[in-house]
Amino acid sequence: MISVEEHLARCLDRVRPLEPIELGLLEAQGCVLAEDVASPVDLPGFDNSGMDGYAVHVADVAGAAEAPVRLPVGGDVPAGVTRQSTLPRGQAVRIMTGAPVPEGAEAVVPVEATDGGVREVEVRSPTTPGAHVRRAGIDVRRGEVVLTRGTVLGPAQLALAAAVGRARLVVHPPPRVVVLSTGSELVDPGTVPGFGQVVDSNGVMLTAACIDAGARPYRVGVVADDASTFLRVLHDQLVRADLVVTTGGVSAGAYDTVKEVLRELGTVWFGQVAMQPGKPQGFGTVGPDETPIFTLPGNPVSSFVSFEVFVRPAIRKLAGHTGLFRRSEKARALDAFSSPAGRLQLARGELGTDADGHRVVRLVGTGQGSHVLGGLARAGALVVVPEDVTRVEPGDELRCLVVGRR
Repeated sequence: MISVEEHLARCLDRVRPLEPIELGLLEAQGCVLAEDVASPVDLPGFDNSGMDGYAVHVADVAGAAEAPVRLPVGGDVPAGVTRQSTLPRGQAVRIMTGAPVPEGAEAVVPVEATDGGVREVEVRSPTTPGAHVRRAGIDVRRGEVVLTRGTVLGPAQLALAAAVGRARLVVHPPPRVVVLSTGSELVDPGTVPGFGQVVDSNGVMLTAACIDAGARPYRVGVVADDASTFLRVLHDQLVRADLVVTTGGVSAGAYDTVKEVLRELGTVWFGQVAMQPGKPQGFGTVGPDETPIFTLPGNPVSSFVSFEVFVRPAIRKLAGHTGLFRRSEKARALDAFSSPAGRLQLARGELGTDADGHRVVRLVGTGQGSHVLGGLARAGALVVVPEDVTRVEPGDELRCLVVGRR
């Protein structure tokens, strides 16, 4: 039996970030940028008004501190005008938000500080140089690197890329992950299972977990416990896979097809990892491109925990992320419970805050069995109990991996 750390290190050592490709901006959302992006332009590209109001010379309205000042309005400057204008002394120009400030104008008086006149305006307060004027380049200077390699592209980053003139970006693409559920007892979701049958909840769970990790998954569906069928389906799917995840068929039973087939290839390791749940594990590569494959247990909680501990970090590494792991918090246990000696336990828990503001965690569900889905659905965290701890008492501080969205 090997440690969790040893198995995780071995898995991550076989995974490399995918080669960068160029994608359109919206296609690149959620991807990791593979290049620095420098701006070829200033932002804003010209001095423009930050308010609806009147462009003025400061000296022309200085007297408004004592009494309103009246100025003739020399015209309008709407947003979208593409020709530069000039403001003579002794005049005002009505200007809209985002419109180019005329040459010579030193400030913009908000319309709220005037009577809103069209031919002549009454200015009721003085102003200062630069008031309500957005200067060219105040946001971004030409040549400035605005997005650095390794940035995860969200709405704000894509907006900035668009603003500096980029329509496409070079990114690490989302990994394509094929999800295979094995077991002759399995039926597809939406089917009422008969005696001895089980709905393939694992396939749905793992596919959703892939999406949550930033991958592009392909759920193949149920594959019966037949060696030739499994091998054919696997080979057919490799053409669209950067990574393969299977669930079921990796224990020591007589019909564990995944282990039977893949062990013959000689490129996939099967063994036991010192963890609970999720002790039976398999990892290696398959096919001409040496595509990584994770073979996870069939019990749903074991499958979920195994994905979180081993597969999710691998997906994030393929996608070019540097932060591979879930956020963790320290929390005080509210329950007393036992943990197996020599195995890292990952119990399902619910995080909260006590009256004194301390983070606390309570185990969820009627039991911590590897088949108990009800507790898993309510869990917001995996409570980590080290290998050398066999008993947790209320008040003990534990590390919790935050996996829920609540």
